[in-house]
Amino acid sequence: YCRCMAPSLELSDANVLVCGASGGLGRALCQRLRSAGATVSAIGRNADRLQQADASRSLSLDLRSPEACADAVAWASQDRPIDLVINAVGVVAFGPVTELSTDAMEELFLTNTFVPIMLSRAALPRMAEGGTIVQLSGTIAEQNLPGMAAYGASKAALRSFNEAFAREARRRKVLVLDARPPHTETGLADRPIEGSAPKMPTGLDPDAVADRILDAVSSGERDLPAASFT
Repeated sequence: YCRCMAPSLELSDANVLVCGASGGLGRALCQRLRSAGATVSAIGRNADRLQQADASRSLSLDLRSPEACADAVAWASQDRPIDLVINAVGVVAFGPVTELSTDAMEELFLTNTFVPIMLSRAALPRMAEGGTIVQLSGTIAEQNLPGMAAYGASKAALRSFNEAFAREARRRKVLVLDARPPHTETGLADRPIEGSAPKMPTGLDPDAVADRILDAVSSGERDLPAASFT
């Protein structure tokens, strides 16, 4: 990754699509974007939690199909091109790989890898010149851990995709930012699709992580490794 700066993106009056807005980090991002003056279209699977996001408009949608990703992008870009896409969609599973079901492995890669790829493919033609796509691969993409092997692999695959996709998007003058925050108190670990979370130290505050990500967007950073959050 090149960590040099690109032209900055002004968040005030930006047209923003936040996917995974029903999660802890997604909600924090929506709140900060609205405070900055952005128009925020929020998408999440959990309708109840989605209502807690301070969005301009919200849509309960399961993005695990190419058609749903295309629908989400069309909905967010109906009035004007999208300036910023933030993909905060994700699921987690815990336990040794010998105990992890095939269904759980498939769900990890479908949600954590394929949804971002499908969303990126749908969004790029609808992005404004100078726009940004933020993908959250997370610190696990830098160093995988036992008991999280398949989850870490799904995130590492996303990071690899981002590396090449960033070069393709650059031809359309769109920046791709790979963000890899350390463990954050989003509530995701309390909702695994399989297994139970090991005892972990207290994670970062979602508000602080959201601030760091949006600072990077505003200043045109191209890469956010885990070390940049501490």
